[in-house]
Amino acid sequence: MTRSIGYVVFPGFGVMAFSAVSVFEAANAAAETAQYDITLLSETGGPVRSSIGVVVETQPFSNDAFDTLIVGGGGTMSFTPGMRAFLGSAGRAVRRLGATCTGQFFLADAGLLDGRRVTTHWHYADDFRRQFPKAILDENRLFLVDGPIWTSAGMTAGIDQALAMVEEDLGSDLARRVAKNLVLPYRRAGGLSQSSAMLELESKSSRVQEALAFARGNLGSTINVEQLAQAAKLSPRQFTRVFRQETGRSPAKALEELRIEAARVLIREGRHSIELIARQTGFNDRERMRRAFIRAFGEPPQQIRRAARTPELVD
Repeated sequence: MTRSIGYVVFPGFGVMAFSAVSVFEAANAAAETAQYDITLLSETGGPVRSSIGVVVETQPFSNDAFDTLIVGGGGTMSFTPGMRAFLGSAGRAVRRLGATCTGQFFLADAGLLDGRRVTTHWHYADDFRRQFPKAILDENRLFLVDGPIWTSAGMTAGIDQALAMVEEDLGSDLARRVAKNLVLPYRRAGGLSQSSAMLELESKSSRVQEALAFARGNLGSTINVEQLAQAAKLSPRQFTRVFRQETGRSPAKALEELRIEAARVLIREGRHSIELIARQTGFNDRERMRRAFIRAFGEPPQQIRRAARTPELVD
C-alpha cells in the first residue's frame, strides 16, 4: 500500500525543516518498493523559493485526498484565507496531520490545535502561546503526538518526527534501516528535551566527549571514574581535573544529568514502570531516581508521568 503525503511549503520555507521529506524518500529505498508518494503543495502552485534560494516545484491546493499532511516551517507567516480554508478542510480529512517548527502556527490559525498538546521550536514558543492560548504548548519536546496531530520543534527534530511516522507505518526494523542510510546514530524519542544534557556538557576536547559518549551508551551499567578516564585515555586524576575545567561539573554530576535525561524520556513515554526505568538508566532503585528528579525538576518521576497523561505500567 502506497501512502500519499502532502508537504506544504510557502515562500521562504526553511530548507532544514524540508529535509524531513528525505526520510520518506529513504523509506522507499529501504523497503525497495514505493511506500510513500510525496506531493509538494503551495497555495497557488508553481515554483516556491526557499530561505536560501533553492526553488521547488509545487502543486496547488486541491481536493485530493492525502494519508498524511505536513506543514513545513520557516518563511514569512502569512495566514491567508486560502491557506486557512485548505488546512481546515484537508486537515480534518487526513489520517495524520503534522507540522514542523512554525508550521504549527498555520494549523493553530485554522483551528486545528485547540485543546491539543503541541510543541514548537523554543524560539517561537512565547509568540505561539500568546497568539494561540487554546493550544496546550510544551516547548520542551523534540516532537509530540496527540491523536492524529504530530508537531515537532523543527530543524533536525522534523527528521526524528518523520522517522517516527515511518516506524508507525512500517515497523521499527525498517525505521532503523532508514536512520542508518541517513547516517543517523539513532532516532531520538519525541520526549527528549530540545536542550540536551550532551549539548549542555559540550567540552573543548574530543577526549572528554568520548568519555561522555561512553557514559551515554552504558547508562544501564555501573560506571566509575576509572572507566570514563580510560575512555578518554587519561589517568583518573587528570581526567577529573580536565573534565571539571571543561564542563564545570564533576564526572558524577554529569553522569547523573545524563541518567536523568534518559529516564525522563522513558517516564513520559509511559511504556515501562518507574522501577524498571530506574534500573535501565543506572539509578538501580526508584528512590535514588526520585531524589535525583526532585533535585533537577523539583518534582518526582510520578508527577512527570501524570503530567504527560500516560499511565504507569507494571513490568
